[in-house]
Amino acid sequence: MLLDEKESKITIVGSAGNLESAFSRGDSGTQLFALNAVVIVCHPHPQHGGAMDNKVVTTLMRTYRDLGVHVLRFNFRGVGKSEGLFDNAKGELDDLLAAVEWVKNNLPESPMLLAGFSFGSSIAARASYAQGDLLHLTLVAPPVERYEYDRSGIFNAPVCVIQGDKDERVIAQGVYDWVAQLQSPAELIRYPEASHFFHGFLSQLKTDLSATLLRQITL
Repeated sequence: MLLDEKESKITIVGSAGNLESAFSRGDSGTQLFALNAVVIVCHPHPQHGGAMDNKVVTTLMRTYRDLGVHVLRFNFRGVGKSEGLFDNAKGELDDLLAAVEWVKNNLPESPMLLAGFSFGSSIAARASYAQGDLLHLTLVAPPVERYEYDRSGIFNAPVCVIQGDKDERVIAQGVYDWVAQLQSPAELIRYPEASHFFHGFLSQLKTDLSATLLRQITL
């Protein structure tokens, strides 16, 4: 039923209450549509204005959707109409795992991808280890100096990291050094003039991420 609508507003039951969510159907006839895959996209920090309608998050949504991947976005607890209170990345991980469970219950045959922006990228990275058959992981402006990400330099899926040199909230060089030491397949998309929110670079980000996904995902 959900796949009959271009975008559906849904409610996911989380450990702290209901989570406001949106499911976007991947465009048919596009490069990755035959996979019937689903990506869950995580938004930036709830206490700094982060929400599922953030421009970077919606750019990620359009990127995947236009490639034929279904997209699930949700608001972490305490954001928008989602119930509960901010929980310093612990409860937010539970929120993402509730979204993962929703996908498994409603689209059990669909391969899964994860993506996140800033704070949300740390939640996606941590949750990736609970998904043994994860297809891909995208991390945008990951604050690797503040949150846990990899385990001994290894992820269980190909990774794309997107970072701007002029990021005012994340130490860009720290991200580049971190990517360089990863032992699993990883690609870096770097923008020398981009700030944390990629103002003026969102269209290019969509183009570049699309090309990277098509390289990294095996059909």
